Amino acid sequence: MRLVILGTGNMAASHAAHFAAIEGVEIVGAIDTNSERASRFAHSYQIPRTFSSLDDALDWGAFDAVANVTPDRFHYQTSMQAIAGGKHVFCEKPLATHYDHAIEMAEAAEKAGLINMVNLTYRNVAELQKFRQLVDEGTIGEIKHVEASYLQSWLVSRAWGDWRTDPTWLWRLSTAHGSNGTLGDIGVHILDFAVFGINSPIENAFCRLRAFDKAPDGRIEDYVLDANDSFTMSLEFGSGALGVVHATRWASGYLNTLRLRAYGDKGGLEVQHGMNGSSLQICVGDDVEMAQWQPVQVEPVPTNYHRFAQAVATGINGDPGFRYAAELQKVLDLGFVSNEKRQEIAVG
Repeated sequence: MRLVILGTGNMAASHAAHFAAIEGVEIVGAIDTNSERASRFAHSYQIPRTFSSLDDALDWGAFDAVANVTPDRFHYQTSMQAIAGGKHVFCEKPLATHYDHAIEMAEAAEKAGLINMVNLTYRNVAELQKFRQLVDEGTIGEIKHVEASYLQSWLVSRAWGDWRTDPTWLWRLSTAHGSNGTLGDIGVHILDFAVFGINSPIENAFCRLRAFDKAPDGRIEDYVLDANDSFTMSLEFGSGALGVVHATRWASGYLNTLRLRAYGDKGGLEVQHGMNGSSLQICVGDDVEMAQWQPVQVEPVPTNYHRFAQAVATGINGDPGFRYAAELQKVLDLGFVSNEKRQEIAVG
């Protein structure tokens, strides 16, 4: 696979490092409107060509696929352009800023017969993949109840920098600067954790959003701090299970931690992933009587990057694909509707 990387900001480094390590993948170009940044990036990863636009790269054309690492608001336009040019696309999350664009992207890629995948990074967690396998095997029986949380603390901790002075974080608090808050930023990850983990879509959702007071008059310079800091969702899954999903940036003691628990009629499973690693534990059989949990050992799994490369090589689309990501985006969009109307919303 001959690959170009579109966008050479912070996340592009991860794409370059991962793809460069895969046998049979050659990174042949880097694209960025900032030519100086593109040149530095290309030099760092021994990429032979740089382009100032996707148009220029498509005019050259000697590549198979695009890793789309542009800012969220450009995913739709650039992915659709790449698809029209006959290129496979590996897109950063979220696929688009709203469902209508996301499903249009999915349908365009499918109609063109092109590989389309979204980099929902926590699919790389081996413990989550094992969690899903155990669910599919019926190890904990029919799932009745689900809990999922994504906990960050950068509004109360300076471990990743000071949001009060750093635009890297400030923009995430302001809708005028393109942020959809915690729900729009990390909601897709924890919803994927739950939906993928229990292998069941969401059918109904009730959502509450809250932006808490953080500065005098709710603003810092030209940043109006109105994007949601926390969300909670009460969910009904297609399997019939009930669930609660929530996320916040106020969780002291948790820099970046995802947790999923599922309880079935034969036992329970819990996966946790954070800055210090991952764990998976299970309570089944005789352990149910005494509420004893046992660790589950897991083997490494292929990353999204590997699975995209394999999909291009085989012509068989990998997971998560654009259509799946579009369905997650629908839930996110309806979360805002549910909060505004103060009512449960049907997703289907």
